[in-house]
Amino acid sequence: MHWLSPQSKYPVFLAPMEDVTDIGFRLLCREMGADMVYSEFVSSDALVRGVNRSIEKLEVSPEERPVAIQIYGRFADAMRDAAQQVVELAHPDVLDINFGCPVKKVAGKGAGAGMLQNIPLMLEITRAVVDAVPGTPVTVKTRLGWNDEQRIIVSLAEQLQDCGIQALTIHGRTRAQMYTGEADWTLIGEVKNNPRMHIPIIGNGDITTPQRAKECFERYGVDAIMVGRATFGRPWIFKEIKNYLETGALTQISVDEQLDILRRQVQKSVERLDEYRGILHVRRHLAATPLFKGIPNFRETRIRMLRAEHVDELYAILEEIRPLIYEHQQQNACA
Repeated sequence: MHWLSPQSKYPVFLAPMEDVTDIGFRLLCREMGADMVYSEFVSSDALVRGVNRSIEKLEVSPEERPVAIQIYGRFADAMRDAAQQVVELAHPDVLDINFGCPVKKVAGKGAGAGMLQNIPLMLEITRAVVDAVPGTPVTVKTRLGWNDEQRIIVSLAEQLQDCGIQALTIHGRTRAQMYTGEADWTLIGEVKNNPRMHIPIIGNGDITTPQRAKECFERYGVDAIMVGRATFGRPWIFKEIKNYLETGALTQISVDEQLDILRRQVQKSVERLDEYRGILHVRRHLAATPLFKGIPNFRETRIRMLRAEHVDELYAILEEIRPLIYEHQQQNACA
């Protein structure tokens, strides 16, 4: 399985995230060292209806491969038709099925993690998608279960494997947890160590540091890990993780390089959309970046940065911040 067996001994993937993992961000994360990247999730119903926004999500660049396109839905026929459409239009290296999204507008309608309440339908959809695209690896991303009383992932993993999927990604939370609390990797490890499981297991949840990434590989034995929210405003986390996994050394990425990466992320977003929408789209990354964390009296600067509507204005504010970051780091070093 070439897509899960890159040159690296420790594959690290960019998780699929709605309104985050667009083509520009995926390309940047691949450049930073991600071994594979996943698209935003795509509604099967919208694809079948020919909704332009969903079709646009299928844009793939040769430079980002291997790339996975993720689809979701609650009807087997629509998921089957959408899978065929994705393969025909995007030729993804992997087609992933989303059985893990916990948000109400998805799970509340029975799709995403909502499928954890209807396992027979989940398995029917999985078989339909696998049969529909015989030349493309089909994978699944899901959670431990619906809630703490229904942590069914160990048995569910075997059932999904029997449907013909070629890898399984497990987020270490239940749907009821949403994104709160700590991800529980013990059941991920139990699935991986189940002697009846022979497909690769990818672990996901709370991988925020290179040290945690290494621990997940070594302690739970997963075949790959997936990084999600920790990439917000920090696509260079892949460089940090990969270097630590391969050399044991913590990489120090300079302030100048980090600011340059953020500027490039803004530029990619603007080029893909337009100036106003591009800046609006990238704001969550600027708001979340750890680069600005702890800078004293930063509130007004942050507000100006997040209200900026023009690229030149935003870049000027980033340049204002540069000496503040250096000063803050020097003060911490002397403390």
